[in-house]
Amino acid sequence: MEVEIQVPEEVPVMTLPNVAFFPQALLPLLIFEPRYRRMLRDVLATNRIFAVACLDSGAGAIGMRAEPPHRVACIGLVRACQKNGDGTSNLLLQGLCRVSIESIVGDEPYRRVRIRALASRPGAAPDENARLRSELSRLIKLKLKFAPGGPEGMTDLLRSVEDPEIFADIAAFNLCNSASVKQKLLETLDVNRRLVLLLHALRSEIDASILRLSLRGGISDDQISQN
Repeated sequence: MEVEIQVPEEVPVMTLPNVAFFPQALLPLLIFEPRYRRMLRDVLATNRIFAVACLDSGAGAIGMRAEPPHRVACIGLVRACQKNGDGTSNLLLQGLCRVSIESIVGDEPYRRVRIRALASRPGAAPDENARLRSELSRLIKLKLKFAPGGPEGMTDLLRSVEDPEIFADIAAFNLCNSASVKQKLLETLDVNRRLVLLLHALRSEIDASILRLSLRGGISDDQISQN
């Protein structure tokens, strides 16, 4: 379940290419543009909350306003912020909940949007979602075996997360390679469906990694059969 919070009706938003932000995820950001420096000053002086939306490049291609965001985004809370000597800031944003961007209120001095909180629904019995979480855990270990990487300590963190929804969101944010798949997962409010989609995505990424290694002669038939 996503943490229940008091969601503001209006928030500033950063629209970023190829970034789908998730509840419970931790997103490091370097704030350097003048508009976002102003935004950061304002949010730190109030509720420390702003939204991160993925840039909808398809919408831009058909003539919508500048930097069109995907409609489903995520609001986050500034957990830590360090201002640098050159006026930039490094911050850590923690995802709070999915939101729907209902309208763009204004763009000056930075973009502000009207939002509505989105609630997830289980989509299946708890036992079934728990089973899918266990299968995801297995696939993540396999993915990291064939394609090492991801944030340090991610395996240990995920091992400590029992809630299937939180597990799926953290795993999707940190370990899914495709920004478009991440956005689809963000937009999927049915937790069971989200788990299934993430399973399919990870299997595809594992198959691609195995194929690359196999073509280079770096993997045996026994290892291939583990998938």
